[in-house]
Amino acid sequence: MGKTHTPVALRAHVEYGYMHVNNPIAEGPGYPQLGPAPQHMGRGVRAAGGLTVPVASVCAMTKQRRDFELNRPAAVIAALPAVLGFVPEKSLVLLTIDGGELGSVMRVDLSDALTDQIGQLAEVAAASGPEAAIAVIVDEEGARCPMCNEEFRSLCATLKDELSQHDIALWAVHIVDRVACGGRWHCVDGCGAGGVIDDPGASPVAVAAVLDGRRLYARRADLQAVIAVDNRAHSAPLTELITERVASRDEAYRADATACVRRDVEHAMAAAARVGDGQQLYDAELAALACALADVQVRDTLYALAVGESAGEAESLWALLSRNLPRPWRAEALVLLAFSAYARGDGPLAGVSLEAALRCEPDHRMAGMLDTALQSGLRPEHIRDLAVTGYRLAKQLGVTLPPRQAFGRRAV
Repeated sequence: MGKTHTPVALRAHVEYGYMHVNNPIAEGPGYPQLGPAPQHMGRGVRAAGGLTVPVASVCAMTKQRRDFELNRPAAVIAALPAVLGFVPEKSLVLLTIDGGELGSVMRVDLSDALTDQIGQLAEVAAASGPEAAIAVIVDEEGARCPMCNEEFRSLCATLKDELSQHDIALWAVHIVDRVACGGRWHCVDGCGAGGVIDDPGASPVAVAAVLDGRRLYARRADLQAVIAVDNRAHSAPLTELITERVASRDEAYRADATACVRRDVEHAMAAAARVGDGQQLYDAELAALACALADVQVRDTLYALAVGESAGEAESLWALLSRNLPRPWRAEALVLLAFSAYARGDGPLAGVSLEAALRCEPDHRMAGMLDTALQSGLRPEHIRDLAVTGYRLAKQLGVTLPPRQAFGRRAV
């Protein structure tokens, strides 16, 4: 798995969801294109040579609510912020469906080059072998522009053709001006259906996301701000401190490797607790943590914190380190953050963290593995299984980790 991930500039983040549809999707207003599901000739198709369409996609990791119906466009559109983790703007959003479940939800920026990338988007969507898809175009200006609607129809005709190459039926395409209270939608083919979308804040999917501990962002930029580099990361004194710490830690490791690793793990947990209490970390502490995370045994042990009862504290620490550590040490904090977010079903945060990590270190093995898993739709519970190694290593070190937890928390 190590090096099958997409180049960062053209990457895709695709993740499976568990949104079970309790009522079968049937024809209704806004769904004039519905038809029988096609027969699949080959499932699990992957893009040859890697996924190359710039997709920022995620999907909800919560069970489908009974009061959410995929055959109600107003409800589907209102659910997008909760599914993506942020409010989409100027976007094409593609939702895949299979066996009555919402699968991957992909978002791409609307641009002049999008038509040429539709084939690659279809390959990404086909990764899990869905039977159908629904598309939503979000464009405040274009939704009211007759000429733009004609362009959208052409774009969606191309999307329909490309999806059909993978035996995926495009069931419907909706255009909405904005995903907010008062937003209005209509069908792309002029069927006459349309109306006001449901309140995104009151969407049952949003309620479920909040109950699961997921943080929802007003914009994607707000999500990216969680890992935005702080001025301290560019500080020469901090880099010098880390370099000095590397030398002293190497000496301690040579003297007693087990004791050194044990101290590092315990120091990281203590730092997480302080960050969780709202305390600040001094540069000397940041330097010590940067050196500790460079040790594979320390790092592999700390992955277990993602499934422990203090997972929120640990994730807050990884986020802080992601903002404050300089390269190359920042990459390890980003990957720990991505793993923690992925384990609790927060694909949006996992995606932006992996993107940043791979920019720091394109060949980072764990980042590449997690990136491939996220694109391939590997479910969070399978990712959590990796934390078992951390518990085993902690036992060997004589470190007591927090007990495993039930999920439903968030990072700040």
